[in-house]
Amino acid sequence: MSSLFEPYTLRSVTIPNRVWMPPMCMYSAAPTGLAEGVPTDWHFQHYGARAAGGTGLIIMEATGVSPEGRISPHDLGLWNETQAGGLRRITDFLKSQGTVPGIQLAHAGRKASTSRPWEGDRPVAPDEHGWQPVGPSAEPYPGLKVPHELTVEEIHEVVDRWRASARLALAAGFQVIEIHGAHGYLIGNFLSAHSNRRTDAYGGSFDNRVRFAVEVVDAVREVWPEELPLFFRVSATDWLQEGGWTPDETVALARVLTEHGVDLMDVSTGGNAAGVTIPVGPGYQVPFAARVRRETEMPVAAVGEITEPEQAEKILAAGEADAVLIGRQLLREPTWARRAARELGGDVRIPPQYGWRP
Repeated sequence: MSSLFEPYTLRSVTIPNRVWMPPMCMYSAAPTGLAEGVPTDWHFQHYGARAAGGTGLIIMEATGVSPEGRISPHDLGLWNETQAGGLRRITDFLKSQGTVPGIQLAHAGRKASTSRPWEGDRPVAPDEHGWQPVGPSAEPYPGLKVPHELTVEEIHEVVDRWRASARLALAAGFQVIEIHGAHGYLIGNFLSAHSNRRTDAYGGSFDNRVRFAVEVVDAVREVWPEELPLFFRVSATDWLQEGGWTPDETVALARVLTEHGVDLMDVSTGGNAAGVTIPVGPGYQVPFAARVRRETEMPVAAVGEITEPEQAEKILAAGEADAVLIGRQLLREPTWARRAARELGGDVRIPPQYGWRP
């Protein structure tokens, strides 16, 4: 059997194949009012199409655990029951197609309060529904607002937000939560010495810089059922020559998170430092995932320019990852999993509305 189409079980959840969809922001929710942060018909058709196309796990886009935790005013949110109810409509449909529904809970940190990418990816003012971003230090991401440096009390309040959002995710029908610790958002801000200049218990040493991430994981795991898996997305490197988060630290973090109930690490890179050179190409981030898998007990998913079925199959067959995350290619080709099954000789569910036709 093709490795790509072998089921994969974490805790009590069996994912039907290793073709997974990573979080990709749609920036398509209402910015204010009763519909603030609530999914729309766009979200329903977008995720529904990939589920009908055979994707085994769909991790819905970065979803703010609080209003100020969103990247843009148009992000999804999960801090109230109205939002959870809107998401429930989507998770019910994904399950009906045999797809496991997951959600990435996020806080944008110092990269918050920006416009949508197609509107310039710029800071937005209060009269455009913007707000004051926050971070571990008053160190802005280039071109964005100077963040408010969180006090220890405010850090604890943010951790509580993640806990509350995880409860709502369960009510919304999700079977997997992914904590967003990558791409220069709040957890990643704390992890990297490039953006974390604190001198208290949340800055300086490795143990101090990972403290916030561990507290968030513990808070989510506290309310997330024991039988359901918890993922953590990390940027394995800032791509800086010195002074940033490193692959060695990623391996060390994986060992720590394993002890705190994280079941899988979603390994990406970059996003916390501007002006770096990233050698983008087919599978360019896979070696970082492979190293975590090789040197720790943490299962991993690989992402980054994985576009062809044979390429994905080789990654799994070589033991470099436990699953592959197909991002932009799934935007281009919602039924990618079906094509992969045809090419590799695997089995994938086809909706009967389509499958009965010869």
